[in-house]
This record gives sequence, structure tokens and C-alpha cells, in this order.
Amino acid sequence: MSRTFKLGVLAAAVMAAAPAVQAYEAGDFIGRVGVATVDPDSSSGNLKSEAVGEINGANVSVDSNSQLGLTASYMLTDQIAVGVLAATPFKHDIEGDGAVLGGAGKLAETKHLPPTITLQYFPMPSGSKFQPYVGAGVNYTNFFEEKTTSTLTGVYDSVAEANLGTPAGTITSTDIELDDSFGLAAEIGFDYMITENVGINAAVWWIDIDTEATINAYAGNAVADTSTIDVDIDPWVYMVGVSYKF
Repeated sequence: MSRTFKLGVLAAAVMAAAPAVQAYEAGDFIGRVGVATVDPDSSSGNLKSEAVGEINGANVSVDSNSQLGLTASYMLTDQIAVGVLAATPFKHDIEGDGAVLGGAGKLAETKHLPPTITLQYFPMPSGSKFQPYVGAGVNYTNFFEEKTTSTLTGVYDSVAEANLGTPAGTITSTDIELDDSFGLAAEIGFDYMITENVGINAAVWWIDIDTEATINAYAGNAVADTSTIDVDIDPWVYMVGVSYKF
């Protein structure tokens, strides 16, 4: 009997005796941590001013930001789970866009938290180390700490001077508030288990985030103009990290 044959028989015996690895099964909780990037596919309507009216070409866009991402899945069955997406607050610059505001630069900034809940489907058998999944659910986005820049104040002052005949420097400050958003969300991702409990994860979400921004322009302490603008943020969210099965 050859040495190769004996080694083959021994390896087969060891594999037969080893318990089957249950990668995921009902009752498991999988926590994940990594870098999450919110990359908006943003667009907006025209700025609508109470004093001047709708300004065609006065649009905005939203830039991307990366933060610490936290996700989790609780396995309801071997293939169905409830998933949660959370993160430390994302911070985004709001910049001028369109024929009128394009090139104006940073007009405002905001922070937001986008908690998302999905129902996930894991198609692979529970013993597979590679566990791809898809999910669909809902998102709630809370905007806070909104701030405007002197650039936006200057834009309002120029518009008031050109359209209302006010002296330069009449508009002295601005502020902005963004409405919170409810929307649908979809995701696709995978875990690959390196050990019984530790794995690597990568995932992508598309989230429907729409908001209305309300901007007040002040002449001294008095509100000189109030404007609104509808913004579709609709970001892709990318995350790469590590997973741990409890």
C-alpha cells in the first residue's frame, strides 16, 4: 500500500470524523464593523424664493463621506434574517449646481444618521463559509447640525440686489433646515467565514433619501426671504469590514 494512498485514507477518515461546520443557522447573531461610504447620486429642483420666485438653474448637489459603519443580522431561520445598518454620523457638504449656482462652491453642510432595517435572504446552505445575501426594507434619515456658509449669504445678497434693488450688504446671514426622510432601501452583500466565528464582509445598499431644505435669509435680525429646494440624495452606500458570529 503506497504512502500516498495511506495519507488519502487518513485524510478522508479525519474529514468524516470532523463535525460539520454550521456557518449560519437560526438564532445566530452576526455583527459587522467596517468603513462605510455614503456616495449620493444627488439632484435637486430649482430654488423657490418667496421674494424673487423660482430661479431656474439654481440647484445643489451633495458630496460623499465615509464613517465607521455598523451592521448586524439576526437569523430567523437558516436562510432568512433581519438586518440593521447603522453608523457614526455622516457629514456632507452641499454645493452649488446648475447654470446659476454651478461653481459657487460650498453653500451649506449637514450631518445625518441613516438607520436602515431590511429583511435578508441567504441562499446558500447553512454550512457554507461563503454566505451571499440580498435584502430589502426601509430607511429613516435624520438630518441635524445644518449650517450655511458666507458663500450662500453672498448669493442671497447678490440676488436681492439684482432683483429687488436692495443695497449690497443687505443680507447679513442665512440658515438652513432639512426635513427628515423615509424611503425604501435595497442591499446585496456577502460574508466569508475565516473561522467558526470571524469573517470578512462587503455590502452595497441603495437608499431612497429625499428632503426639502428651507433657507432663511436675514437682514440684520429680520427674515428678509424664505426659500425652499427639493433635493433627491438617493445614495449608494458601500461598506467593507469584518464580521463576528455570536
